Amino acid sequence: MGVDPLQLKQALEQGVRIEGRITVLTGAGISAESGIPTFRGPEGYWTVGSVHYQPEQISNYAMFCRQPSEVWKWFLYRRGVCSAAEPNPGHLALAEMEGLLADRFTLITQNVDGLHLRAGNGLERTLQIHGNLNYMRCDKSCSDEAFLIPEALPAKGRGEEITPTEWDLLICPHCGSLTRPHVLLFDECYDETHYRFETALRVAAETSLLIVVGTEGATTLPNHIVECALGSGCTIIDVNVQRNRFSESAEASPQGLFIEGAASVVLTQVLTQLRAVLT
Repeated sequence: MGVDPLQLKQALEQGVRIEGRITVLTGAGISAESGIPTFRGPEGYWTVGSVHYQPEQISNYAMFCRQPSEVWKWFLYRRGVCSAAEPNPGHLALAEMEGLLADRFTLITQNVDGLHLRAGNGLERTLQIHGNLNYMRCDKSCSDEAFLIPEALPAKGRGEEITPTEWDLLICPHCGSLTRPHVLLFDECYDETHYRFETALRVAAETSLLIVVGTEGATTLPNHIVECALGSGCTIIDVNVQRNRFSESAEASPQGLFIEGAASVVLTQVLTQLRAVLT
């Protein structure tokens, strides 16, 4: 349906003129435009022998305890897919938005692909509430540190085995235990230490303008963020290719709106209007 420039300008003015944070919440939709599948379709299934696992079964800590090699193979394959993708204009627009807004800006992302950071968003203003699959941490929790998976570990093809030499790269450098992917698994809970749970809710409560991009709220924390923002009188703009559970919240907020369209197109227009509002 496209963007009504006047409505968009009014929504941005409503949120910007009030003292508060300008927060963006992103989901899989923005990364899908970079060619990263959501892994909830046929490409998401994982085969071990003759058994087919769905994403929520393989991306699962109970499975990691039983078959760590299969879970690591799954995540290293995903890491390769994401490494081959490039940030799209939607990612780049959000990086520019951070440059305009500085400390008023916070990006909260469900995406684990790291594309926002590669586009130029700063780590200190980016809350990766589901983790980042370019990182790993000690499975025995000898420390809370998440550290980069070594560059020497190559991208893996679908189902490709991990060699003994590569397994050595997946060992905790502090205690010698096996590491795990630094990603929130389906049978795990949000926490502050690894996934910035409390910080995300605090930011939502301090937000005067919330832009929701490419997510339909399939997990709990994004829902809490939108509910918290709506409850505090925040203006909400929902950007998605179709109506979703956040569309009504956006339209119920002061000057809020739902914009149907691709994130890469709409966010570029949002950035243009935001520049105009700020000057």
